[in-house]
Amino acid sequence: MTLIGSFGGYFFKLSTTQSIGLHKTFIVNLLIGGFLYLIGAYLNVLLLKRVPYTIGYPLTSITYIWTMILSKWLLKENITSKKIIGVCLIIFGALILAN
Repeated sequence: MTLIGSFGGYFFKLSTTQSIGLHKTFIVNLLIGGFLYLIGAYLNVLLLKRVPYTIGYPLTSITYIWTMILSKWLLKENITSKKIIGVCLIIFGALILAN
């Protein structure tokens, strides 16, 4: 769910790399991003039906970890020490909730 949502954001980012308008690159990437977001949201609903809200919803913050990995890997963005510390805090919080 969180990985699919991150890929949705990636395709939204790709749709804005050129001018926004009615051209193939924009529309295709926008549709792919929207579809992936929709699938991620649907999986989120299924997850929240099975686990307590106080556990399931905070774990959606794992999306930020995937987003940072994808932005480094696919968009060649710079990862600062602040971002790494933030991801470590997210992982720590997720581990606390899982136990």
